[in-house]
Amino acid sequence: MQIHEIKIEHPRKRKKRVGRGIGSGHGKTAGRGTKGQRAHESVSLHMEGGQTPLHLRLPKLKGFKNPFKKEWQIVNLKDLNRIEDVEEITPQLLYERSFVKEKDIPIKILGDGELKRPLIVKAHAFSNSAKEKIEKVGGKVEVLS
Repeated sequence: MQIHEIKIEHPRKRKKRVGRGIGSGHGKTAGRGTKGQRAHESVSLHMEGGQTPLHLRLPKLKGFKNPFKKEWQIVNLKDLNRIEDVEEITPQLLYERSFVKEKDIPIKILGDGELKRPLIVKAHAFSNSAKEKIEKVGGKVEVLS
């Protein structure tokens, strides 16, 4: 077997080098033909041949997103009842047990439901009703900064 007899499975196709002289086969008009809209470079990218262009067919974006809005992850008191083997509830514990999805977003405890046993609850914020219900059962509320 000689090296020139080796057949390559998927030979690579060479890039078409347009506008590089008449000997290349793609010189002068560079494969665009003569005259006409598509032969010219100055056609706008948004031009769709008389059809209403895409950027005019789409609706305008409306509204406003406040970059300073404070986002909270919410946990209700009824959810805290599902944690049975712990006396102190922290944001880390809530994250590990999948009560909240993000580690970095602050947690707020809301007062939906009733707490069945005294707990020490540490979170970034509490609703008034949640504070009252936790303390009524004999638990403690600790606000994290």
